Amino acid sequence: MFKPPSTDRRLTPRTAANSRGIVVATGIEIACVIADTSDGGLKVRLDRALVLPARVVVVDVAAGLAIEADTAWRQGNETGLKRRDQASLRGLVPSRWLMAREAWIRAGGR
Repeated sequence: MFKPPSTDRRLTPRTAANSRGIVVATGIEIACVIADTSDGGLKVRLDRALVLPARVVVVDVAAGLAIEADTAWRQGNETGLKRRDQASLRGLVPSRWLMAREAWIRAGGR
């Protein structure tokens, strides 16, 4: 039986995450579900279709991790993001991660 070629263009495999997150950017703090992750990026699902800014920080609440990412694509209420940098939100953080850390604490992060 012939199988059509995959349309997945990732260089690294993705892993289902289904974890609670928060998208943070200037003037935006919105809950999301981190649907899946890979070394190069992640997919987030919002509760409504929303155009995110070109660069955002996604807070993985359970992991206590802030992931800076660029918007790669959007389809309905899902957005694909390309990873740029990340940092732990536990303990002291540099000032560039303060908005993410405060959102994490408000969400119950410890």
